[in-house]
Amino acid sequence: MGFPDGRQRPLGIASLEDKLVQQAVRWVLQCIYEQDFLGFSYGFRPGRSPHQALDALSVALTKSTVRWVLDVDLESFFDLIDHSWLVKFLEHRIADRRILRLIRKWLCAGIIEEGVRSSSIEGTPQGSGISPLLANVFLHYVFDHWIHWWRQQPGRGDIVVVHYADDMVIGFERETDANRCLDELHQRLAKFGLKLNDAKTRLVEFGPFAAALRRQHGQRRPETFNFLGFTHQCSVTRTHGWFTVRRISIAQRMRAKLAAIKLELRKRRHADPGETGRWLGQVVRGWMNYHAVPGNLDRIKQFIDCVSRQWLHQLRRRSQRGRYPWIRMQRLLRRYLPSPTVTHPYPNKRFRARLAARAV
Repeated sequence: MGFPDGRQRPLGIASLEDKLVQQAVRWVLQCIYEQDFLGFSYGFRPGRSPHQALDALSVALTKSTVRWVLDVDLESFFDLIDHSWLVKFLEHRIADRRILRLIRKWLCAGIIEEGVRSSSIEGTPQGSGISPLLANVFLHYVFDHWIHWWRQQPGRGDIVVVHYADDMVIGFERETDANRCLDELHQRLAKFGLKLNDAKTRLVEFGPFAAALRRQHGQRRPETFNFLGFTHQCSVTRTHGWFTVRRISIAQRMRAKLAAIKLELRKRRHADPGETGRWLGQVVRGWMNYHAVPGNLDRIKQFIDCVSRQWLHQLRRRSQRGRYPWIRMQRLLRRYLPSPTVTHPYPNKRFRARLAARAV
């Protein structure tokens, strides 16, 4: 499994018997810890999705008095989870020694690469069915409890928190609170063997007054930050000019996806166009199902346009004549590729609907 920067992460694929036992244990632990997990945690939880985390963040930044955003990036979180601390955290709620012994065995199972087994002394095995839940438990005690206590201390301004697994965003009303929190967060994580990625952890001025304040100081438009595949920008509504958060697909990740599609189309150059079209339609729809949020229509159009041109290029390379009429290509595109459209509702509508459903 690869990282966005090209590094490789080893996968620990469990046997069928282990998968069944892990699934059973995960169901039991999930029933226990769902009562404990806090509301701003969205990662790998039943009934919660990345888009709900995005909606919560957008509504919080729009409706609160937040003026500074701390974009937190944990360095190799899943690879650095301390086993001893994790077991201690589990012992707070799990008294059955047999369950704890099973979890210890899964944590230390290691991986087999080229016939050589290497045991693991830290981290959770990627590819294991129970790993996401164990990671949530670890973060629940290391981060969630701490930040919930920290923001309730006297003298703090308005503070909002949203995190999905190891992706965290903390909004602050005051810059002094943000800097103090960042310093203490370094110490908190170091206590449990974790650390921040200093190259990616950033404090940015963000909110309804960010643009005006930066203009007063002769600075450019407000900085942006990335969260769950989207670049978040300060913007205003078209009708009233009110502050809003615009979310667009991260350009670097979109280019990487287009590069992967281009490589696969090259392999399918001489395949039947109908077969290629059906595959390509599934890929584009899958990408759109996640990225088709309000404000991102231009990126969606750009993505589909690039895919269309890549497909046409490969069809014209099938022969030395290089002829493939555009009219014929348009028929293929209409038949197999979806039209660019926004399918997700505005964040405040879905967020309010979810709150209303929970109140019933």
